[in-house]
Amino acid sequence: MTYLFENYKRAPIEFVKAEGSYLIDSEGKTYLDFSSGIGVTNLGFQPQVQQALIQQAGRIWHSPNLYLSSLQEQVAQELAGSYDYLAFFCNSGAEANEAAIKLARKATGKQGIITFQQSFHGRTFGAMAATGQDKIKEGFGDGVPHFSYAIYNDLASVEKLVNQDTAAVMLELVQGESGVRPAEAAFVKDLADFCRREEILLIVDEVQTGMGRTGQLYSFEYYGIIPDIVTLAKGLANGLPSGALLGKSSLAPAFGPGSHGSTFGGNKLAMAAALETLHIMKEAGFMEEVRSKSAILLEQLQFAFQDHPKISAVRGLGMMIGIETSASLSKIVEAARQKGLIILTAGENVIRLLPPLTINREEIQQGIAILKEVFSELDE
Repeated sequence: MTYLFENYKRAPIEFVKAEGSYLIDSEGKTYLDFSSGIGVTNLGFQPQVQQALIQQAGRIWHSPNLYLSSLQEQVAQELAGSYDYLAFFCNSGAEANEAAIKLARKATGKQGIITFQQSFHGRTFGAMAATGQDKIKEGFGDGVPHFSYAIYNDLASVEKLVNQDTAAVMLELVQGESGVRPAEAAFVKDLADFCRREEILLIVDEVQTGMGRTGQLYSFEYYGIIPDIVTLAKGLANGLPSGALLGKSSLAPAFGPGSHGSTFGGNKLAMAAALETLHIMKEAGFMEEVRSKSAILLEQLQFAFQDHPKISAVRGLGMMIGIETSASLSKIVEAARQKGLIILTAGENVIRLLPPLTINREEIQQGIAILKEVFSELDE
């Protein structure tokens, strides 16, 4: 008997505690977490974030956006850094992407949004319309119009879809949900140049790739571009529900008073967690260490599985890695869990790894060893 809709296929375990990169279930079993709660707890269980939450909970939990918020200002400043961005805070990636769609349409006076086949931008109606996967939309009736879908890594297919009503192109720099597919560097640069020439806004969905996941605070930094609009969520507050839209200050007139809002957006607890998360990620050497550990993980996995008959590719960017396999994903996930490793799937044939950025080298070796065991036992 359950009082919940069964829209999730839940494993029969409950996590009740976390310590660093590990999760502990209600039976006391410990698991190494190579999922980060689907890319959310990017710092693992982080005592500094915990203390920030405790301190804020002793002051005030919520204040409506009708009043000033120094915490929102501080987080916005940290997110903007040296970029000419203003921030809007919300609660999730889908909500951030909805805000991006609204901002792009209002700022340009146009309606068309070009996204990409196999993309994923969320499950609310606007974000679902932006998503280039039919299976996400099945059964929900007519979607939001004026969306079209280009071929990933193919600029010519984007150019064919552009018309006088095109407001923006919306892009994931790594398509996470469809199989951990990084964009090609030349394509991204050419697309950014094209959008600039044609005066089309470029929206980069950093919901999964942002907050250090790729070894930079934002994955667009890896590609050397500056989008007009950026969306964030997942790792923003290291486990507290929080999302954000960053947009160039030139877009500010489109989001004047009353144009958009979010009751819980920028909540005091979420902002306290986000601020501490950003402080940690901006510590000297933090991102360099993430990149170093990411290289170790990717290179060792590629070496370990280079001749495996059921693995066709190991790819990724930073701490975002996909193992493409012909084996049963459900069996691999279950076998790994039995051995104390939590992993994810993506698309139809990819095992997705999203370890905490704070994972240490010994834990990386532990995870690799378990994965090698799991794949070696597939045919036994």
